[in-house]
Amino acid sequence: MTLEELLAQSAANHDRLCPRQVLGVRIGLAGGKALGLDVPRRDKRLMVFIETDGCFADGIAAATGCQVGHRTLRVIDYGKVAATLVDTWTGRAVRIAPRHGIREHARLYAPEARDQWSAQLLGYQRMPDEELLTIRSVQLRFSLQRLISKGGHRVQCQHCGEEIFNEREVVQGGLTLCRACAGTAYYSFDPNTQSINAVELPVLLKPIH
Repeated sequence: MTLEELLAQSAANHDRLCPRQVLGVRIGLAGGKALGLDVPRRDKRLMVFIETDGCFADGIAAATGCQVGHRTLRVIDYGKVAATLVDTWTGRAVRIAPRHGIREHARLYAPEARDQWSAQLLGYQRMPDEELLTIRSVQLRFSLQRLISKGGHRVQCQHCGEEIFNEREVVQGGLTLCRACAGTAYYSFDPNTQSINAVELPVLLKPIH
C-alpha cells in the first residue's frame, strides 16, 4: 500500500488526518523496512510497542497491520511519540522516534502551508526518513515468549474466581491469583456496594441418562 492509502486508512477512524497519524504511518513503514519485513502484515510475525495512545496509535496500526485484538500492538504509556517494532521470529527490534526539531524543520518541506499545524501535516509526509526519524536497534528487557505465552492457557483466581488468560497469574502464598488480587490492581471496589448487576444464576441440572 502507498503512503497515501495508509494515511487514508488511518484517517478513516478520525474526523481528519493529523500530524501524529502521519508520524505513526511513517514510523510503521520505517520499522518494517529496518527489519526487512513487508508491511502491513496479516500474520503475527511483527509486534509493536507504542509509547503513547491516541491518533499516533491508529497511524501505526494502519502501516503495520498490528492490532490490539491480534495481540500484536501494545501500549507502554511513556507519553512519547515513539515505537519499538519487533520481529518475533528473529528477536530483532528497532525503536523509532521523531528527530528533535522536526516541527520547525517541516516548514522547509511545506512552504505553502498556511500555519504550523499544516506545515507539520505536509512536511512529515515529504521529509526523508533520515531527516524525520531516529532508528536504533534495541534489546527488550523482558521475555518476548513469556509475553506472547501459550494459546489456550487459562486458570482461575483462587480469590476472586475470575478466569486468567495468557499466563498472567501470580502464585502467592501457595495460591494462584490474578494480578489484581495479588496486590497490583489499578482499581478498588467500593466497600459499601455489591455488584450493581447481580442476578441469581439458575441451577444447572445434570442431564438424566
